[in-house]
Amino acid sequence: MTFHWTWLIQIVDILIVFLVTYRVLVWAKGTHSGPLIRGILSIVVIYGISQFLHLTTLNWILAKLATVLILITIIIFQPELRRFLERVGSGSLFHSVLNTQSKDGYNTTLIKQLLKAVELLSREKIGALIVIEVGTSLSEYIQSGIPVNGTISGDLLSTLFWPKSPTHDGAVIIRGDHIEAAGCLLPLTDTLLTDRRLGTRHRAAIGVSQLTDALVIVVSEESGVISLAEGGNLTRYLTREALETRLFNMYRETGESFEV
Repeated sequence: MTFHWTWLIQIVDILIVFLVTYRVLVWAKGTHSGPLIRGILSIVVIYGISQFLHLTTLNWILAKLATVLILITIIIFQPELRRFLERVGSGSLFHSVLNTQSKDGYNTTLIKQLLKAVELLSREKIGALIVIEVGTSLSEYIQSGIPVNGTISGDLLSTLFWPKSPTHDGAVIIRGDHIEAAGCLLPLTDTLLTDRRLGTRHRAAIGVSQLTDALVIVVSEESGVISLAEGGNLTRYLTREALETRLFNMYRETGESFEV
């Protein structure tokens, strides 16, 4: 009996380690500092090799660097670590995804509010830049704007982009089912755009979509044309139906439960 209990405890131990490792890797993937993470992992691998081969000098140097690397990691990933620990504290880190029926029903309401705002802004030819966080954390850009932390609604989104509003020229960033911030500053793309009708909003939309996996909706102030930036590519002249389809596909792909 003792053997069976020991065997069971070992299995549970392995499963917990696997689950924690998986969630940490998913969180790490959501940050925009992938090269830094790979660099740290490379140093860890080199340290392991140096110990195995008994490379005393190299091993000593890497051991001294360990404390510095920990401090650098904490400083660089401060926003992401804070969010990660908040999710651990709230119990949402290991929260299972909601059942498909209720999730789809919730997504329908959310997407309707987004479409309501985009349609109004397009009809009135009011420029807009809406960034939807998918996997990569947008905390860096959220901090550059004005905190909103409001539930998504068509009226609120429209108001944030209304002319003479202090947040009119910036981007609105959406995380889960909340508008995190407005008036946010985004990086402009260095890619040469052949269409001269594309202005700063479009360059910013392409720029942030090149650096992250965010989905970016742009409404032209001159023409009211709706565009969508994703993966560094810009699709223009979107209809309401095309935008609705893409939004539904995005939420199904991410499996968002909005409990963050």
